[in-house]
Amino acid sequence: MTDRFTLAVTGQSLIKYDTRNIDIPAFKAIQTLLRNADMSFTNFEGTIIGSHGGWPLKGSFFGCSEPFVLDALRDTGFGALSLSNNHAFDLGPSGVLSTIEEVEKRGFLHAGLGRDDCEASQASRGIFKQKRLALVAMDGGPGPDFMYAADAHEHRPARPGVNRLKLSQVIKVDQSAFEALRSIRDRVGYTSIDLTNDSQPDDPRLVDAYDELAIGRAIFKKSESFGRNVTVDGNDIEKNLRAIAAASHDGCLVVAYLHHHHWASDWYEVPDWVGAVARQCIDAGAAMFVSHGAPVLQPVEIYRRRPIFYSLGNFIFHVRSEKSTWHAREVWESVVGICTYGSDNNLTDIKFYPVLIGGEDALKEKSLESRLVPHLVTGESAQKILIRFKAQSARLGAEIELVDGVGLLRV
Repeated sequence: MTDRFTLAVTGQSLIKYDTRNIDIPAFKAIQTLLRNADMSFTNFEGTIIGSHGGWPLKGSFFGCSEPFVLDALRDTGFGALSLSNNHAFDLGPSGVLSTIEEVEKRGFLHAGLGRDDCEASQASRGIFKQKRLALVAMDGGPGPDFMYAADAHEHRPARPGVNRLKLSQVIKVDQSAFEALRSIRDRVGYTSIDLTNDSQPDDPRLVDAYDELAIGRAIFKKSESFGRNVTVDGNDIEKNLRAIAAASHDGCLVVAYLHHHHWASDWYEVPDWVGAVARQCIDAGAAMFVSHGAPVLQPVEIYRRRPIFYSLGNFIFHVRSEKSTWHAREVWESVVGICTYGSDNNLTDIKFYPVLIGGEDALKEKSLESRLVPHLVTGESAQKILIRFKAQSARLGAEIELVDGVGLLRV
């Protein structure tokens, strides 16, 4: 076995167009980075329309792609994909089956989707450059219950779907507001039958009747102040931690992945619960924790000599930019992280290469056609991305040096 292994990680790839014939030097530089790594990883943010068909289950934010996008990701340099995200079920179980089929045809290491819950939650394993690699991929929603994979039971077939890490949003209110909400609930006649029909919580017994109320999809908790929090389902986290631990015990370098949309009100802040989940995954044996969802670059943290990427933002982002949210420069900025591991699966260093989708010119044009691929940037553009990333990460104790337009983190 070699003494070092390089694993490249990027932002999420929401891809709908074929990028294989794009001949731009700044994009080719990105491809060279990914192809030269021993393995390169991204999240495929979508679902494939293939032999199993399917029907749209969403409105304007629909994520269906033709199979050729997987060829484009292969050509870019990727060999490993997480498939667990909010667009993975956009064509229903049919899309899940087509996605798995097409991904497997191309030999990707993949995780996060399955024909049932047992398959969706297992660690996917492979050997690359003599290194045993494993991937466990989760989605935290929010999403409807039916998008998540389920095992067969008596009189109930298995459901293809996404590997779930169930997260429940809890809204904290003071006593006065809590009593007002209780009064409203009682006056409109909200009953246990309504609770059973709601998708959150699935089981009304999870709510503490003394200081919690469940109305619709929300849980309100009596508190001394107002705020929001997220609780993690114990059974789901234990299921995924067991998969991580088993793969680590077998000597695999394990990548733990989480996709979620339970963001802080400020996209650049990292909610405390995410760090808690990340550290649990690393304690269980993960060599790396990667997350996407918030469409911006968030900091990196080092925990027990292993990296936590809270959000790597966007790498390929094929959405129309008319929406005002997408006008922010930070939505189009990210980094490619080249992580070097020793034979003990501990991190030795990370090099961060700054990325701007479409380059500086695309920021002025604001058209999708100018933003089809990421560009490796230098000079002032690189400094803007790296200085902000360095400052964010420093607050979590990660020290990044800037050397010739590249960020360097030594462990």
